Amino acid sequence: MDAAPAIIVVGASAGGVEAVRFLAAALPADLRAAVFVVLHIGAHKSNLPWLLNQLGPLQAVHARSGDPIRAGHIYVAPPDHHLVVEPGCVRLTKGPRENWARPAIDPLFRSAARAYGAGVIGVILTGGLNDGTAGLYEVKQRGGTAVVQDPADAANPSMPRSALDHVAVDHCLPLPLLPGLLASLVAEKDASQTHPAHAKPSGKGMTAEYKLDQPVAVTCPDCGGALRRIELGTLVQFGCHIGHIYTAEVMVAAQFAAMEVSLAAAMRSLSERAELCRLMAERSHAAGAQWDAAMGEARDRAAALRQLLSMEWVHPDAGTDAPQPSSG
Repeated sequence: MDAAPAIIVVGASAGGVEAVRFLAAALPADLRAAVFVVLHIGAHKSNLPWLLNQLGPLQAVHARSGDPIRAGHIYVAPPDHHLVVEPGCVRLTKGPRENWARPAIDPLFRSAARAYGAGVIGVILTGGLNDGTAGLYEVKQRGGTAVVQDPADAANPSMPRSALDHVAVDHCLPLPLLPGLLASLVAEKDASQTHPAHAKPSGKGMTAEYKLDQPVAVTCPDCGGALRRIELGTLVQFGCHIGHIYTAEVMVAAQFAAMEVSLAAAMRSLSERAELCRLMAERSHAAGAQWDAAMGEARDRAAALRQLLSMEWVHPDAGTDAPQPSSG
């Protein structure tokens, strides 16, 4: 049986299009690896495979469920789908968003680590916040190789910096040096691998889905379900029973956005109450004064909420990829 190709998983966000294009253009045509790419594009149309095919020797496609894994191919996560690696093939899912992203980087890295163990090379490129850190942690825990773009070289250093803070990274290099490094790592894995690397877990793996045994007093901004705390080394995540997962930094931003939505909804309800009370005051002679009082009360409280919404808030710097409200 032929040895399985090495698996390179790449995650990027803000500034990632140019970084991925550079990487694809510089990888060798005879690369004995399959490359998987997640870029935070949400549900927006993506022409990334077409762009990559104009630049480099490897064939780039939007991944389709059931596609066989072939060396020399670049599989790009399509809009609004998680890209998941299984032994011998790829899968697409519409699973819950992670860090308010779909496609998200962590599901790709996590699945590749579980399917191919030491045959995986995880690469974190430029991006905001910290999607990919938990997935890279599992790549390392299962014997794979962790590679991070030098934050000083990244258009947005937050994702690389988070990976360096929480994962025992093997290589941290500026983007121009990464293609050569990846080619060398693939050659090393190709030389040492004697059978498909459908590895069993080694060491302490990521347990986000299975051991949510520490409830905390917060709820999921996506679905409202109870969240439980997960600790992966020094990285803290929160997950709900639906499967939405947040790192602590993303959770802070997501919680604030949900709070703003709730306050705005309350302000709208109070304004509507004031208008209804005004109409009733005009129609009611006997209780007109009471309706006027209720109208004034609603207006005053709506004004208090409006002032609260317009206040400045302290936002600790966790990157520039601000989450947007979503569902799913």
